[in-house]
Amino acid sequence: MANPLGGRPRISGVRTDRATATRAALGAVSGLLAGCAALAVAELVAALVRPAASPLTAIGGAAVDRAPAPVKDWAIRTFGEQDKAVLQLGMLLTIALFAALLGVLATRRRRTACVVMALFGAVGAVAALGRPDAAGPADASPSLIAGLVAAAVLFVLAGKSTSVAAASAEGGSGLSGWWSRRGFLSAASLTAVAATGAGGLGRALTGARGREAAASREAVRLPAPASPARDVPRGARLRVPGISEYTTPNADFYRVDTALVVPKVDADSWRLRVHGRGITGTRVHTFAELLARPLIERDITLTCVSNEVGGPYVGNARWLGVPLADLLAEAGVRPPSRGGPADQLVARSVDGMTLGTPVEDVMDGRDAMLAVGMNGEPLPFRHGFPVRMLVPGLYGYVSACKWIESIELTTFAAYDPYWVKRKWARRAPIKTQARIDTPKPFARVPAGTVTVAGVAWAQRRGVRRVEVRVDEGPWREADLAVENTVDTWRQWSYRWPAEQGGHTITVRATDGTGRVQTEKRARPIPNGASGWHNVFVTVE
Repeated sequence: MANPLGGRPRISGVRTDRATATRAALGAVSGLLAGCAALAVAELVAALVRPAASPLTAIGGAAVDRAPAPVKDWAIRTFGEQDKAVLQLGMLLTIALFAALLGVLATRRRRTACVVMALFGAVGAVAALGRPDAAGPADASPSLIAGLVAAAVLFVLAGKSTSVAAASAEGGSGLSGWWSRRGFLSAASLTAVAATGAGGLGRALTGARGREAAASREAVRLPAPASPARDVPRGARLRVPGISEYTTPNADFYRVDTALVVPKVDADSWRLRVHGRGITGTRVHTFAELLARPLIERDITLTCVSNEVGGPYVGNARWLGVPLADLLAEAGVRPPSRGGPADQLVARSVDGMTLGTPVEDVMDGRDAMLAVGMNGEPLPFRHGFPVRMLVPGLYGYVSACKWIESIELTTFAAYDPYWVKRKWARRAPIKTQARIDTPKPFARVPAGTVTVAGVAWAQRRGVRRVEVRVDEGPWREADLAVENTVDTWRQWSYRWPAEQGGHTITVRATDGTGRVQTEKRARPIPNGASGWHNVFVTVE
């Protein structure tokens, strides 16, 4: 039927619109399939080369490295231990959108879109080669091969989707339309099956490496310590519902690091290099050699510098390890106070992370160690198996290197480790803090006696007193649990005669030197948060 307004028949316009929509939809599908194929192939190649070289890990790691410190602080504060999962999900959604848009572009500018797709692989290669733990040129191969595969898949699928769209514009009811649709569906199905197979094989190969590391951990039998921890004194554990356990279970112990994928290190092949100023040559230690040394066992509270006032990134565990000062002294290391040429110890992790620790602090008599055990079992992978370093009294970013593989003796003037390059402080003693665990913020409690309780810590100084204030009333001294050591937190409780209404409960601690915790609020960067923790509750 002719269009009464003149021009081409209306049916032709409908077909054109349908063809345009079909072209765009099939182009987007083509782009998504090309992206999936690229990720699957990258995972397979990375499993053969090195899992940490995969594009997602390399680009995600580069994003973490280059993110300003306030952004990292916000991510940890907002998403907690799920910050890495959120980043990876965001990356996948971004890649999917990017691939779909390139697919639409490919229906009109196929070669241009394919070149851009290949260049995206080059971006991943540059990121992989720029990572601190880059092992060499081979790290670029997963991204480069993935980019080429994506470009090839997009070129084929975009061509077939264009044929389908053209057939749709002509009505699509003939043999050519059927053949075009069948060609696209066959190519798309083959791509999906191949991508699934490649991804599955890659995960299987990566899983095999992980299983080898897991088997090495299961085979570990921790020896009895030459210097066991003292029994936790009677009265150090308060029986108050809602209070943090005195010893934090491994499964509940906080984890804050930059590793997008937890390294799975085989203890049998692991080596620790100790070298640098004041050491002749290089000392190399195996895991078995460390276990054969006299070990110490200590209760030590760790604190992350990212912990906000009242935050969750603090935990107490019983650690087993090699005294670090003894290991260094055997290598000829002397602290600066005794004429040693190095004032900074730089610990390096298998994922390229670097932490700088004052040599003086490591060798001043505190229980600094290379930990191999945590709460009676080998270190969990997420907490640094097979070996991690820890130094009581210092925030983790300058003392608690997980998955450690080397120790270099150098100076603060000669080298800035990872976090110092990002404007965090070089030296970071832990600040005195107290936290209210119960009642929780905005809780509703009955009138009468309410138990307010929590934990306080001031590692290396100990906690002398904890005080509680309700609204603007006087400070009241809380009951302190018995102290175990100056390196562990102390539980506290206060019986509050609660009256109806809304109330703000505030807590502060005094350390073993008599210094009262500061009221002044400070954000974690550059050397740890400060201020009094408070919660608002409603008494009914």
